[in-house]
Amino acid sequence: MAIDRRREAAGGGPGRQPPPAEENGSLPPGDAAASAPLGGRAGPSGGGGEIQPLPAPHPAAGGQHPGCSSAAAAAPSLLLLDYDGSVLPFLGGLGGGYQKTLVLLTWIPALFIGFSQFSDSFLLDQPNFWCRGAGKGAELAGVTATGRWDSGDVANWTSPPTTPFSTASWGAAGNLSNSSGADGGDTPPLPSPPDKGDNASNCDCHAWDYGIRTGLVQNVVSKWDLVCDNAWKVHIAKFSLLVGLIFGYLITGCIADWVGRRPVLLFSIIFILIFGLTVALSVNVTMFSTLRFFEGFCLAGIILTLYALRIELCPPGKRFMITMVASFVAMAGQFLMPGLAALCRDWQVLQALIICPFLLMLLYWSIFPESLRWLMATQQFESAKKLILHFTQKNCMNPESDIKGVMPELEKELSRRPKKVCIVKVVGTRNLWKNIVVLCVNSLTGYGIHHCFARSMMGHEVKVPLLENFYADYYTVASIALASCLAMCVVVRFLGRRGGLLLFMILTALASLLQLGLLNLIGKYSQHPDSELQLKLAVGMSDSVKDKFSITFSIVGMFASHAVGSLSVFFCAEITPTVIRCGGLGLVLASAGFGMLTAPIIDLHNQKGYFLHHIIFACCTLICIICILLLPESRNQSLPENISNGEHYTRQPLLPHKKGEQPLLLTNAELKDYSGLHDAATAGDGLPENATANGMKSM
Repeated sequence: MAIDRRREAAGGGPGRQPPPAEENGSLPPGDAAASAPLGGRAGPSGGGGEIQPLPAPHPAAGGQHPGCSSAAAAAPSLLLLDYDGSVLPFLGGLGGGYQKTLVLLTWIPALFIGFSQFSDSFLLDQPNFWCRGAGKGAELAGVTATGRWDSGDVANWTSPPTTPFSTASWGAAGNLSNSSGADGGDTPPLPSPPDKGDNASNCDCHAWDYGIRTGLVQNVVSKWDLVCDNAWKVHIAKFSLLVGLIFGYLITGCIADWVGRRPVLLFSIIFILIFGLTVALSVNVTMFSTLRFFEGFCLAGIILTLYALRIELCPPGKRFMITMVASFVAMAGQFLMPGLAALCRDWQVLQALIICPFLLMLLYWSIFPESLRWLMATQQFESAKKLILHFTQKNCMNPESDIKGVMPELEKELSRRPKKVCIVKVVGTRNLWKNIVVLCVNSLTGYGIHHCFARSMMGHEVKVPLLENFYADYYTVASIALASCLAMCVVVRFLGRRGGLLLFMILTALASLLQLGLLNLIGKYSQHPDSELQLKLAVGMSDSVKDKFSITFSIVGMFASHAVGSLSVFFCAEITPTVIRCGGLGLVLASAGFGMLTAPIIDLHNQKGYFLHHIIFACCTLICIICILLLPESRNQSLPENISNGEHYTRQPLLPHKKGEQPLLLTNAELKDYSGLHDAATAGDGLPENATANGMKSM
């Protein structure tokens, strides 16, 4: 491969043929010619998949062959493809005032998204209920066997976070007194649902009174009496929003790569206003669930496009910080949601208040431009030129200060036809599809096992009085997510993206395996005492130790799995090429949605299969630990712009090489081909002084 390129450099213009397809993955037609590597520079992390750009070929003296013009038209200037190295510095990087304004405009909607993400915890919380006319005393006497019929409704997941991500929310807290029985209040980690015979007295009623714990006077459950035989409809309503998000991520991601980020964002805003406000006017639970599906679909378009725009606006050193700020803003919405519910008092008012702030985003039609990086990557140079001039005008810059000559090169390429790519093209690659699949599995595992840890922690709520309160449950989960994001900022700074993801996945696997295995061993060895007194002491000590260990492992697991999910989404945004970035993000976010979807499905089946669910995800964590080692490191690296750039993001060692040490595995940039060495030596006069026949620089 390197020899063929050197032949072209030596042979000059006459009869030059376009380079063949890359060996590490077949490229779609039209992208092979634009397969010049990025011009970004490796950062201090020492890892990354950047390849040194080849020297530009020197045209031979004499006339130019007619085929040269068509060959040149197949590949745009390397200067224009190197967005982070040439175009972004020309615009002032993130130091320009206009760029800072645009980043701020991507942060503000994160607060509204946070409200929508965690609204199910309040709209669909299953309250305590008792037969109407039985009096308030029934709440203490009989509701404990009926009001919390599913006892495991602690995983009211709604959507993936804005960094990927963020976290999930749990609305209901589990059984109030389902554990106090003849055995002295001993509650297993996973309480079984109450017997149908115990529920008969309250379920024979035709009307109920409700004790809602979320600060609302009325919610969806109490509005349409979704209890007893109709309780399954609550779970259907819960995952209708999730299913809408999954489909939204997949479909809007492909559309955003084809028509642009801005149109998808604006149309998603318009339709979420329509569907979101209509949800508040629902006349039955079927209408509510259907409209929530479409609301989730539109919300996915907003989350996805804002995430991509935020990444594409930033220089390499600022991407993670900017993304984490958006995550903290979304968490602010999570922390403010209980106060908003207490202020509204009615679920319809709450739903309308959550959606109405999106009206402000209609102004984005006139103030938010298309992604300049996407315009350059898809070779829409005419629109890119107008947008660059708009940037320079907003930043009060002089276009003549273009040191690298971006504008003159752009003028030469104005006649090019746009080249847009769909995410399905990734199937024909080798490295890129592997990276995306690994991150999809990581995202699925992180968000899926998060519910297992949350369910295990909430199962001990009777023995831990703090967890009996809805607000204690809610803010415990939110605080764990906040601590996880703060830890990510520190870990990623020192270990990088891949090292941080590996560390958090190892913590998740350890917490899961210890919770499943160690706690069973404690119970096993406590069942063989020498006397009856030792038996009672051993059982009591065993239960106490198991509860403490289980809660500890659950908190550690929730902490680490949240970081795994968020980092997987961010990692995908960095290593996926600009031309298909939204499609790749859509795949990883949809995988996260599938992981979260297991929570309401398990609740719908009354917690049947919960233990197997946890075991499967625990095994997936072990597989993910191995697969993470196959990923590249993207810290301080330029974003790949086309599929070929994404293919060149190859795996690097976790630890940097010592000075003078020869690596055992060569990267694509270092592969040597000696098959045409004699021909290359003959044409050596056309090569630069510091280049050799195998493509490596001479010392």
